[in-house]
Amino acid sequence: MSSTMMIGQYIPGRSVVHRLDPRTKIAIIFLFVVIVFFANSVMSYGLLTLFSVGSAFATRIKVRYILKGLKPVWFLIAFTFLLHLFVTREGEVIATIAGWDLYREAVLQGATISLRFFLLIMVTSLLTLTTTPIEITDAIEHLLGPLKKVRFPVHELALMMSISLRFIPTLMQETEKISKAQASRGVDFRTGSFKDRIKAIIPLLVPLFVSAFKRAEELAMAMEARGYKGGEGRTKLRELQIGRIDYVISGIFLFVLIGLFITRT
Repeated sequence: MSSTMMIGQYIPGRSVVHRLDPRTKIAIIFLFVVIVFFANSVMSYGLLTLFSVGSAFATRIKVRYILKGLKPVWFLIAFTFLLHLFVTREGEVIATIAGWDLYREAVLQGATISLRFFLLIMVTSLLTLTTTPIEITDAIEHLLGPLKKVRFPVHELALMMSISLRFIPTLMQETEKISKAQASRGVDFRTGSFKDRIKAIIPLLVPLFVSAFKRAEELAMAMEARGYKGGEGRTKLRELQIGRIDYVISGIFLFVLIGLFITRT
């Protein structure tokens, strides 16, 4: 399971995307999440897809690994597409399968929503694949810096988000270990009725929650032992710096943004 979950994992590298300032990456991804909902034509979706695929290749991470990491969400993408086929009843009928009419608008809406979902998951996953948790924490703290004036706990919020991302793959590995241990004791998670499967999950969830709380307590004790008392007065080993490559990539994304609104219908 952990081998197919890439959210929260970091892969070291020296690619263009790896060398970008984390603030630049977060800003671009945030804007991408917003503008993907403005696309409404084949050209605009093609432009966003080209940018997403190009970004994935620019990370120099094997495409096979990225697609494998998206495996857990393929079911949701397929379910979203099929749901529109059965729910949307607009436009002309283009085919009839087993007595069920398929409408043109149903196919278009299903494909559009599924593509949006795919692009959002892939682009946002590139952030954790190419950025360390410490860099993400520093970037979020810098971007939310103005909120400190109203005494908003920016540092603590950034730290919690970073720890949450960092522990996703750890918890997935722990889930895999527990499930294998339970399976060796005769617990079957795949067969039986729905009620039986729910009961089989309980022996998996209980030790997982116990392990998660134990890890959280150990982390809190380690932070206290090192004298952590929040972000006040703390210094950083590496200061974030905007470089030439950040301006170049930001310029490319600006062209994508302009192209999106030009190609909208």
